[in-house]
Amino acid sequence: MNPAYDFTGQVAFVTGAGSGMGLATASAFAVSGAAVALADTDENAVDAAAKQLADDGHRVLALVCDVAHEEQVAAAVDRTVETFERLDMAFNNAGIMPPSTGAADENAEQFDRVQAVNLRGVWASMKHELRHMRAQGSGAVVNCSSLGGLVGNPGRAAYHATKHGVIGLTKSAALEYGSRGVRINAVCPGTISTPMVDAMVEGGELDRSEAEAGQAINRLGTADEVAQAVLWLCSDGAGYVTGIALPVDGGYTAR
Repeated sequence: MNPAYDFTGQVAFVTGAGSGMGLATASAFAVSGAAVALADTDENAVDAAAKQLADDGHRVLALVCDVAHEEQVAAAVDRTVETFERLDMAFNNAGIMPPSTGAADENAEQFDRVQAVNLRGVWASMKHELRHMRAQGSGAVVNCSSLGGLVGNPGRAAYHATKHGVIGLTKSAALEYGSRGVRINAVCPGTISTPMVDAMVEGGELDRSEAEAGQAINRLGTADEVAQAVLWLCSDGAGYVTGIALPVDGGYTAR
């Protein structure tokens, strides 16, 4: 059973909200009473997700946004505040996983693209969220890193560099904004059963049985389990928690 949170009267902004962990977290925020802005590059997916939540009686806003472009991020965050009049919580989740590539073989275009989305996208999202939270004097930001922010893996140098970078952004910003009423943390999901992971399995890049065996819990995680970690970090229950990188990985990084 998931814990219950009451975010009535609060506003959440979620990137990568059209599917997977982003959608699960946006839905969990909405069920807990928050108004939610869902941002994603996939217009059809984010519109469908927002419609389902609106049909269930929740206050939602669908936004088409590519976090690799700062001007789109700024516009999405500003639209959220214009619509709901405040911003209390954010989950900067949007990210991509490039094909596994040897460190000596990765081309600059692939490296630049994964950096643009996974690292600069989190930087831009946090930057514009903090502009509003700073003025408000309160807020909670959760950035999506990965177990790849805590360890290395062959063939994933560029991806892991972005996820290590997210943790550096998180820690530094947490130290800067703690005295201003804003807490900033990161979650580090392990191998989570999402459409992106399903595509990796179907494409032969990931063996599901091996991935499950690599977790102490002997199964993949669920998007809902990541969502619950994000909600806890945004709740009063984590009121004295800032600057952490929380593994949600079934024990993978404990080995």
